[in-house]
Amino acid sequence: MNDAHDARTAACTYVAFDTALGRFIAEIYLQRAPLTAANFLNYIRRGLYKDATFYRATRPDNDVHSYNICVIQGGMGLAFEEAPALPPIAHESTAMTGLRHVDGALSMARWAVSTAGSEFFIVLGDTPALDHGNELNPDRQGYAVFGRVIRGMEVVRLINASSTGTTSDIEYMKRQALVPPIAVRVSTQSFD
Repeated sequence: MNDAHDARTAACTYVAFDTALGRFIAEIYLQRAPLTAANFLNYIRRGLYKDATFYRATRPDNDVHSYNICVIQGGMGLAFEEAPALPPIAHESTAMTGLRHVDGALSMARWAVSTAGSEFFIVLGDTPALDHGNELNPDRQGYAVFGRVIRGMEVVRLINASSTGTTSDIEYMKRQALVPPIAVRVSTQSFD
């Protein structure tokens, strides 16, 4: 191994997402977003994503707010807010980490600052509106990037293009719920 590979391996852990549409791999930034990355890995290690799904896809044809954001959202589902498996974590904004919502960025979903727990999303295309300082959230704190898809973005795009409908009672999700949700197995992965 060379020094660059050693430094990259020390800074990242890899996670595999296995779905019926294929597999994709993300690197998790333990050093740059330590709280958020550790939280995500804790959910994996405790087996809390055993019934995880991708349940939401936003794209121009179903964007009810004209935010022009393309993401897939997954995790334990919206019941996490009512019965979180683990306590929510402090918010690591993009201003703190220097990470950005670029194509393939893996980020934590949240309601208010420091409410992130189990739900995550993956960005399709560079989306600075999700970064700290932008007006998508009234608090202007953005979302916490903690990783990035490095292999298999074609699978992420297939999930995003999957059928959506009006199965949700939540207003902003009325046209964005994946029908049916796409089961995902999330596991840590090592590479040579």
